[in-house]
Amino acid sequence: MTDRPTPPFRADHVGSLLRPQAVAEARAQGLTGAELKAIEDAEIPALIAMQEEVGLKAVTDGEARRAFWHYDFMGMLTNYEIEEDEGEGFSFQGVKTPGVFPAVNGPLDFPEDHPMLDHFRFVAEHSTVCPKISIPGPSCLHFRLDPARVRHKPYEDLEMLFADITRTYQKAVTAFHAAGCRYLQMDDIFFAYLCDPKHRAEKEQAGLDPDWLIGKYAEMMRNAIADRPTDMLIGMHMCRGNFQSTHAATGAYDLAAEAIFSTGVDIFFMEYDTDRAGGLEPLRLLPRGKQRVMPGFITTKSAELETVDWVKSKIEEASKYADIDQLGIAPQCGFASTEHGNAITPDDQRRKLELVVRCAEEIWGEV
Repeated sequence: MTDRPTPPFRADHVGSLLRPQAVAEARAQGLTGAELKAIEDAEIPALIAMQEEVGLKAVTDGEARRAFWHYDFMGMLTNYEIEEDEGEGFSFQGVKTPGVFPAVNGPLDFPEDHPMLDHFRFVAEHSTVCPKISIPGPSCLHFRLDPARVRHKPYEDLEMLFADITRTYQKAVTAFHAAGCRYLQMDDIFFAYLCDPKHRAEKEQAGLDPDWLIGKYAEMMRNAIADRPTDMLIGMHMCRGNFQSTHAATGAYDLAAEAIFSTGVDIFFMEYDTDRAGGLEPLRLLPRGKQRVMPGFITTKSAELETVDWVKSKIEEASKYADIDQLGIAPQCGFASTEHGNAITPDDQRRKLELVVRCAEEIWGEV
């Protein structure tokens, strides 16, 4: 893959795409295993081709093999289970997710045969540009974890749990690099959640200091990627929830920005499509250097298409706080963080990605 474009890029996207109709129908029919994989293998190359056609230099499989952006990866880890319960799951604006919940039944580890290593290899084999995979970040293994579902007694000590989460992710980074991955995205959306008064209060009621958690989450990410090879870039996406075009949190980045930018991550995808994300002032804390922020002014939650001029004005505003050479552009989130997808069409999705590329070309003269 030495002749492929190398990140970072000015135009990018978070990773998930609307599921192809054939994949959605197969899942609805209850297909699993080899039957489902054959359909995914047949449909994903078209998703990759669409991304290349609009001019993106980094492409994913659209997370078409997943039900959730995070639970599938997490449930494939050693001793981390995703349990199904009757009823509803977590609350979003006016809707709840299905009743699935994480649990830990033993020592955590990253298995050598984690299926998403092959998911990445498939993208690499079917693309001509830079293949990327997005996985949940370290904080995801803790934030939604009910202590009642922690059945490995040593993990009653959070420091031991966090240490093993970190070690698990260190192994994941090494394994993805060995598989050929040079652009790994780890989505740690719960930094943004911990800037929301409601979610902060919930953690306080559970006996946890939300500011301490922000620091520990940053420490886990920093230590997980500290020894990555020099030819591997790490991205991180942050948002306030994305389930069928709804959200679960609100609040500016101010309380977490310093910790976020201390992680050593190379590329930050930061949701900025509504007032729920607060102002751009936290960008002033981005250290001068090579780290890059991709402000998500272009929404994936609705079909309304932003204009190039409006996006250019928002980038100009952001450049008051961060060097424009350290900025790029991407949509605010994925288009289908779960298999249910957002309230848009494939044509809407394509137009949004075309807009991302066009804006990058007009602002920076490159993609």
